[in-house]
Amino acid sequence: MHQITIPEALFLGLVQGFTEWLPISSSGHLVIFQSLLGISVSSDFDIVIMMGTIAALILYFRKKIYLLLRGIVAFERPALTYAALIVLSGIPTGIIGFAGKQFFKGLFSQPFVVSLLLIVTGIFLFIASRPKNQQEEVDAKSALWIGVAQGFAIAPGISRSGATIGTALLLGIKPKEAAEFSFLIGIPAMMIAAVLTFLEDPASGTEFAPLLVAIIAAFIAGYASIGLLMKWVQENKLYYFAIYCVCAGSIFAILFYRMGY
Repeated sequence: MHQITIPEALFLGLVQGFTEWLPISSSGHLVIFQSLLGISVSSDFDIVIMMGTIAALILYFRKKIYLLLRGIVAFERPALTYAALIVLSGIPTGIIGFAGKQFFKGLFSQPFVVSLLLIVTGIFLFIASRPKNQQEEVDAKSALWIGVAQGFAIAPGISRSGATIGTALLLGIKPKEAAEFSFLIGIPAMMIAAVLTFLEDPASGTEFAPLLVAIIAAFIAGYASIGLLMKWVQENKLYYFAIYCVCAGSIFAILFYRMGY
């Protein structure tokens, strides 16, 4: 296994951070760039550096998270209901994640397949970005479906934010609420995945310095990308990302096919 250098860790951290919250699949881009640059690190490394983007998300939504936690402590019904919806969405995510763990992990070594899944993400975003009447709020049924989408987004190439926000929009959820719910359900799901992975195998022997650099880079890039997505979702510009995913996925698929992957 390649021992990652600090410059490589910096690059991968920036890729992870900038693409994590944009609906273009951070894990997919990490697989693709690692393959193109000849950087061979375990998928565990990719998951652990998500801690940087998680920290960015918590900082960005600190006020909403604080109000939610305060409401829970005070037993306020709206806060308790919202928290219950977050937990509810995590159930199908957890079931799909644990059931398909080995399958999803195997995809990290298949850049050609990942490129095809990036195209799938783009097609889904095209469908989700079609104008429709979006006035609904998240309820139990929609929370479950969004959780299912998040579960399948464990596959590299399938964007977590794209799958969850897109699903919410198709269910008629208001764009801003769709994005916020997508981000907030990502916190527990990603934290659990990162912690369990780190305890199971601490980034497959990656030295502390490169790992720290990657996490910090992911934090900075991640924070910068959240506001951009929030703005574009509310302006119904998901099709920008759809175009990118289809074009990039097609180019990478052709490239990897010719390379024999």
